[in-house]
Amino acid sequence: MRVKKKDLEIALAKVPGFKDPDASLEQYPTSAAIAADMLFNAYSNGDIEGMKVMDLGCGTGMLSLGAWMLGAGTVVGYDVDTNALAVAVECARSFGSDVVFREADVGEVDEKADTVVMNPPFGCQARRADRVFLDKAMSSADCIYSIHKAETLEFVTETATERGRRVIYNKVYKYEIPHTFSFHRDVKRTIDVVVVNIR
Repeated sequence: MRVKKKDLEIALAKVPGFKDPDASLEQYPTSAAIAADMLFNAYSNGDIEGMKVMDLGCGTGMLSLGAWMLGAGTVVGYDVDTNALAVAVECARSFGSDVVFREADVGEVDEKADTVVMNPPFGCQARRADRVFLDKAMSSADCIYSIHKAETLEFVTETATERGRRVIYNKVYKYEIPHTFSFHRDVKRTIDVVVVNIR
């Protein structure tokens, strides 16, 4: 094992957030605690070490870098936001990692992997934005670990079933959304999110 879960969380907490977050892309910081728990579970299941891991909507690279720290053979992160990717590249350099980051809309990604990890948009700003990510993930890999609003678990399960897949695991977490955009009324808001493993 390359790293303990607590050490992974501490390292991921150092990954910078978005410098100029875009509301239309639902760019919120991924919780280091949730990311570490999700990735460590994937690692424990044999879905990270030595595998090709793809991070769809990688943002500033937290899940990509976490997969690299856990011994992934190859890690490729995709995002449509040039500014976010610039942060990810710089962070990867500071970590000494060889993660590859590529700019592309998720619908344009044409690459296969052993495992997809992702924290896609929840579909709050653009309805069903999460479905595009789910469809692409399931056409790219046999194994997916993904974060969604807990209230959409039934939708995620149905979408997986439609594609001949199953949600074999889910775990709910409390996630604090900080005041990020002008339309936010609260200093922070806590919502329930769910991590799913689709196979």
